[in-house]
Amino acid sequence: MAHEPLTHSDVVLEGFLALDTPEGFRAELIEGEIVVTPPPDGEHEDYIDLILTQVKAHSRTSMQFSGHKGLKLDSGGACPKNYAIPDATFAPASLRLFRGADPWMPCEGVAMVVEVTSTRAVANRESKRRCYARGGIPLYLLVDRDSSSLTLFSDPEGDDYLQARKGPFGNPMPLPEPFGFELDTSEFL
Repeated sequence: MAHEPLTHSDVVLEGFLALDTPEGFRAELIEGEIVVTPPPDGEHEDYIDLILTQVKAHSRTSMQFSGHKGLKLDSGGACPKNYAIPDATFAPASLRLFRGADPWMPCEGVAMVVEVTSTRAVANRESKRRCYARGGIPLYLLVDRDSSSLTLFSDPEGDDYLQARKGPFGNPMPLPEPFGFELDTSEFL
């Protein structure tokens, strides 16, 4: 029986899925490129904790949280899928999306993903933003440590988000429904 020859995308995907990443590191497949990042520093994790604490305390909809959950996202390029690991993933608790989910789960039902810039800030600002938009994730919150600012991307369409609201650390960032509260960023300073 004849087999179709493997494409470059097939080889990259197979290699990616077979990776044995060192403990604490994470590997993602973003727009056809395998990206391996080291464990985050304490400041990075503090920003995630500040956001998580407020979402749990103030969100109008009870939210489930996952740190570093693997998401399979549609691709706009030659690679059949993108495999991204957001720093934080939020979904309505009523959906119980994370229970029984595969390591790389579909992104349907995810309400918001969060990225905090670190070693590959450009990927957070550009390629991961496009991946999350293609996946139809309604909200993408980018904590940009280089510019001391937050940007909330919303209204995904095609390869990007139609709306972007940016503000400096210290100013509140309104999070729309299903969250429905203002994120206090005064402790980000």
